[in-house]
Amino acid sequence: MCGILGGNHSGWNYDKGITCMRHRGPDGIRVSRMPDFTLAFARLAIMDLSEQGMQPMFSCDNQVGIVFNGEIYGYQKLRNELMQKGYRFRSTSDTEVILNAYLEWGEKFINRVDGMFGMAIYDRRDGTVRLFRDRIGIKPLYYFYDGSNFGFASELKGILNMCSNIAFRIDNTAVYDFLNYTYIPDPKTYYKNVYKLLPGHRMIFDIKSKRIVKDSAYWRLKVNAYQGQQRKQGDLIEELKSLVESSVKKQMVADVPVGTFLSGGVDSSIVTYEGHRVNPQLETFSIGFASARYNELRYAQELSERYQIHLNSKIFNHDVFKGYYGRLRDWYDEPFADTSAFPTYAVSQLAREKVTVVLTGDGGDEIFGGYGRQRGIWQKEKEKGPDNRLASAFYLQYCKNTGEAGRGYFWLDDLEFLLRTNSKRPQTSDRELRKQLKINRDYDTFWAFRKYYRKDLPPMTRVQFLDIKTYLPGDILTKVDRASMAVSLETRVPLLDRRLVEFALSLSEEDRCPKGELKGLLKKAYEAEIGKRILYRRKQGFCMPRQYFNAQKSSQEQILEELW
Repeated sequence: MCGILGGNHSGWNYDKGITCMRHRGPDGIRVSRMPDFTLAFARLAIMDLSEQGMQPMFSCDNQVGIVFNGEIYGYQKLRNELMQKGYRFRSTSDTEVILNAYLEWGEKFINRVDGMFGMAIYDRRDGTVRLFRDRIGIKPLYYFYDGSNFGFASELKGILNMCSNIAFRIDNTAVYDFLNYTYIPDPKTYYKNVYKLLPGHRMIFDIKSKRIVKDSAYWRLKVNAYQGQQRKQGDLIEELKSLVESSVKKQMVADVPVGTFLSGGVDSSIVTYEGHRVNPQLETFSIGFASARYNELRYAQELSERYQIHLNSKIFNHDVFKGYYGRLRDWYDEPFADTSAFPTYAVSQLAREKVTVVLTGDGGDEIFGGYGRQRGIWQKEKEKGPDNRLASAFYLQYCKNTGEAGRGYFWLDDLEFLLRTNSKRPQTSDRELRKQLKINRDYDTFWAFRKYYRKDLPPMTRVQFLDIKTYLPGDILTKVDRASMAVSLETRVPLLDRRLVEFALSLSEEDRCPKGELKGLLKKAYEAEIGKRILYRRKQGFCMPRQYFNAQKSSQEQILEELW
């Protein structure tokens, strides 16, 4: 895991840009200046700890260079294939494998690699720089483009410091989006002319013409639109457990100590169980709260005691929270209102005392169906009326949070229902917000949802797909990446392995969530190993006690007032 940066402007401060991201790579910094482009790298040594694994890394003839942030899983197989084709390696790193794979197959190399990554490949032969981001959006990749000047970085602060001669302007539509979504959806950022490369996308910048000549998807997730059971549950469970086991085993590979986050929920418990099978001396890490309502430590302790797994835990209290609050802007660079960022940072600090890499359970709710709003849409469509108690409760809570009068949830289309029930908007009407931020009346509030909304899918699957494309990269993965990398900790997400994601979404809705049971198949698969008490308890989520905040204000309002 590392920080990467680059650009085409000779006057930019690349040293300042990469140094401000040193938390992502405390093990060394290197800047390589070519006549027409500059690449920079801050290293967190995970694979091949020697100098040979340092970046930027160049081909033997110096015609192609790469900076790479992330991990490629199972790259040894690809390395062997390239060696049979005559390639020689100076290191044992996955970066050199990617570099040679690009030399061999060109852009098509991306179809042969699985992992989490943001990377840039400089190719002097055709005068281009190519950016790639992993399929799900686990790792970040920002870029700046104003029509001629082009630069990229792992974090927004890298671009702001690199391009310190530019007066960046705030994008008011991004602020408006933040107040609705609780994060700024891809590809937008807080600033004009600065963007996030979309997950599963490639971009080509032509250095000579100073133009972006391609920005397109290299991977599309196929989703089963069939409703009803298709396969025997026993067969599905066998395949599912094999995929989870394989993913965890691959992601436990590192030249540094590896642990897991263990919240006590379904997903982290499964990942920890499989991780312990690989390494019986596995270290696990958990954060609890003084408030019993929000504290899940007892479930983490139950699993750790059952398998004699060493659990490192800490109670997160209000005093700790106050100490972290002022750091939020430094971590995220732009407005971000998921309050679980604070305990995520705390558990990352705890883990970094003993390990350099942790596996997390993130992604399980999205690919297997674990959120109440997913079931809410299922029930809303199934019952078709105002007597739907779950969906009605979601919407009534929104009305209470915002002070807006409810029209009745059953009159809302799905997009408005999802946005309103998922967001705790400030107590300000939409009309007033638009007026304050100078947002046009015809601006589409639901644009981030609309482009991924598929009415052809069954109701729960419809929301799952939407979550995978929006909430997962925009909120969950952003939260974990910034909080963990703030303390130089690499986080890996086995449940978002490409094969596992494709398997889960290839299933019918009934197979994945039998009779509307959230994560029904995943829970059934691990009943014997994890136990029903952990698997079937009410979902709590990794959230902050409400008393830590001003009850009269939404988290969006508080963050904007105090930090921006």
